[in-house]
Amino acid sequence: MKNWCARAGAALLLSAALAGCATVGPAEGTRLDTTPRVAVMSAFAPELVLLQKKLQDSRTYSINGVAFHTGTLEGKPVLLFLSGISMTNATMNTQLALDRFKVSHVVFSGIAGGVNPGLSIGDVTVPAQWGQYLEVLMAREAAPGRYEKPPFISDANLPNFGFMFPRGVEFRSAAQPGITRKFWFEVDAGMLEAARRMKVDLAACVAGTCLKQAPKLVVGGNGVSGQAFMDNKAFREYTFATFQANVVDMETAAVGMVAHSNGVPYLAFRSLSDLAGGGEGANEMGTFMKLAADNSAQVLLAFLAQWQSRP
Repeated sequence: MKNWCARAGAALLLSAALAGCATVGPAEGTRLDTTPRVAVMSAFAPELVLLQKKLQDSRTYSINGVAFHTGTLEGKPVLLFLSGISMTNATMNTQLALDRFKVSHVVFSGIAGGVNPGLSIGDVTVPAQWGQYLEVLMAREAAPGRYEKPPFISDANLPNFGFMFPRGVEFRSAAQPGITRKFWFEVDAGMLEAARRMKVDLAACVAGTCLKQAPKLVVGGNGVSGQAFMDNKAFREYTFATFQANVVDMETAAVGMVAHSNGVPYLAFRSLSDLAGGGEGANEMGTFMKLAADNSAQVLLAFLAQWQSRP
């Protein structure tokens, strides 16, 4: 009898929970820190070096092996951590941060591959929107060089690269609880406008190697993210022609999707460490990674110093 009652009670609790699931969020008691903070993210350790040096009043929490550092940067309360490389890591750890800390905004700092032929290594980009360009339909070859989409898939309408046809991604959010398919995830308009007002000096030399031109800050345009490291000239050209993308990386569009789903404003700073296969020789990332990472971090710090968030 006791077991039956326990099961019945559990079933009632589950029914009550399911009935209210649309409005349930992380309980205040489950948060490790209740100060509203800007989540400051990078993908891997070299991108975070400068920011971690600047962090004041630091305290570290470890969740699932990920180190989350609270403190202040340029007078702003922040949560500093690594997303990990790849779309899956970025998705998982962004949501983990939102669930366990009181995150008011998300900003990302890191390196990227340059897709726009008008940009150069060292430039820092702040795209207005991000898309998952490798969310694709892989179509069958109906005839040599001709690919046929299944008749029940109607949304893969962007130009294809061989058998790959880009699509939007399905997601849900509190604002739109039904399934929504979306390609571009827009950054916060107010944060983007604040970035447009910045003037930052960017480094042009690293370890005795200097760029041919002074790096610049580029605010606006598109960024794309996917599960693959791009180092291919033909695919780079396709990506620019199809998405008018300035840069490509492996995390930001995933972060943007999680932020959008949770109703949290976001912005990303990405500095070009290489040309994603468009350079004259071997991939340039090994030479210019530190320069690009520090340039991106310098822009993010300048942003935090002059940005005033709105409630």
